[in-house]
Amino acid sequence: MTSFTAEILGTMVMILLGNGVVANVNLKSTNGNNSGWIVISTAWAFAVFAGVIIAGPISGAHLNPIVTLGLAFIGKFSWQLVPTYIAAQMIGAMLGAFLVWLSYKDHFAATEDEGAKLSCFSTGPAIKNNLSNIISEVIASFVLIFSIFYIAGPSLGIATDTHATIGLGTIGALPVAIVVWAIGLSLGGTTGYAINPARDLGPRIMHAILPIKGTSNWGYAWIPIIGPVIGAGIAALLYIALN
Repeated sequence: MTSFTAEILGTMVMILLGNGVVANVNLKSTNGNNSGWIVISTAWAFAVFAGVIIAGPISGAHLNPIVTLGLAFIGKFSWQLVPTYIAAQMIGAMLGAFLVWLSYKDHFAATEDEGAKLSCFSTGPAIKNNLSNIISEVIASFVLIFSIFYIAGPSLGIATDTHATIGLGTIGALPVAIVVWAIGLSLGGTTGYAINPARDLGPRIMHAILPIKGTSNWGYAWIPIIGPVIGAGIAALLYIALN
């Protein structure tokens, strides 16, 4: 299996389980309906764990464009590989979103609330305020990437075109999952903590493509892209300054 394939499959499983729990909680007539934020945050952490376990030994399990960009920013990942990794993450996110829709197809049809259906694909603000929303994503993404730099530790090396196993291997899966869990419980209530441009954009595209009634809220879509990138950039600058 190539790094490209590993990033697709790892991201796909992460989105399937992560957006799957949102569907289980928010869609009508599921067994998990209205089970709450702790259920969502916990399952998202385990979703990240599953994705990292799958992709870690092959690609390093970035599963997130800002992980890829963050490592490139600090000189620990080849810029040549960045477009390939991000493309794989986008494909995986779209496939995972499609599988969520397929799994919950009857419940999507039974749910009238268009916002509830969109939440199973992409994030949105609890209180719409673009500045506050982007600050929330910047802070949460900073915590994620800065933590990942130290979880990965000094073993980080430069990835090449033939050896791309850089970033987070299987050993790093549990600590990263715990960090994601903490972010969700502590910081996720404002914007739904996208902290991953592919996690939001790929499923949002699928929401627009699939036969689901309601707007995909493209007016908000730039925030879960730009906010995480800024957060990753700040984390990289601080990491370089301290090391």
